[in-house]
Amino acid sequence: MRNRSFSRLSLLAAAVGTLAVTAFALAPLRAAEDAVVIPPPAADVPASDGTQTVVLAGGCFWGVQGVFQHTAGVVSAVSGYSGGSRMNAQYELVSTGTTGHAESVQVKYDPKRISYGKILQIFFSVAHNPTELNRQGPDTAEAYIAQLDAAKVYGKPIVTKVGSLQGFYPAENYHQDYLTLHPSQPYIAYNDLPKIENLKKLFAENYQENPTLVRSVSN
Repeated sequence: MRNRSFSRLSLLAAAVGTLAVTAFALAPLRAAEDAVVIPPPAADVPASDGTQTVVLAGGCFWGVQGVFQHTAGVVSAVSGYSGGSRMNAQYELVSTGTTGHAESVQVKYDPKRISYGKILQIFFSVAHNPTELNRQGPDTAEAYIAQLDAAKVYGKPIVTKVGSLQGFYPAENYHQDYLTLHPSQPYIAYNDLPKIENLKKLFAENYQENPTLVRSVSN
């Protein structure tokens, strides 16, 4: 069983081009299998041509990747490390907490099939805490955080810091598609499979049964 801390402090970063938003948010106190029913953002980013990219870090990347691999409109979801440098973007080193990296998932999506706001809503509700950047992105994310704060969704204020993303580095091959390949692994079974069920239950219109796997996208 993987040794994971159950920290409720989530780091996330998102990037389009060379810019990023990094946010720290307090997640509500709840069991691993619970999700938060939240409203969609009052304002969203209009659909555009081409694929958009968002890098999300909410603790362990296995569950976050799994959620978005089951989200319709997502083209790919790749586990990796954001921040820090490429030289020490290795799991054994990142796990020490001294490299400046966060376990993250690079999500590429079709904005004509799923909006940035919907990705934010899914992340806040099912996987915890999102952000992205494409000029309008930071304003939308900050407005949504303010909206959720005003509604007291989490019971405690959401604390967000906006900054620059220092890069995204794909994780080792054995971390990719981990949830799909190891559904009976205790950590996955307890912490992450319930997230997939919550996605299916709360966002049925955005759920897809067959995940978009890294190996199928890259082959």
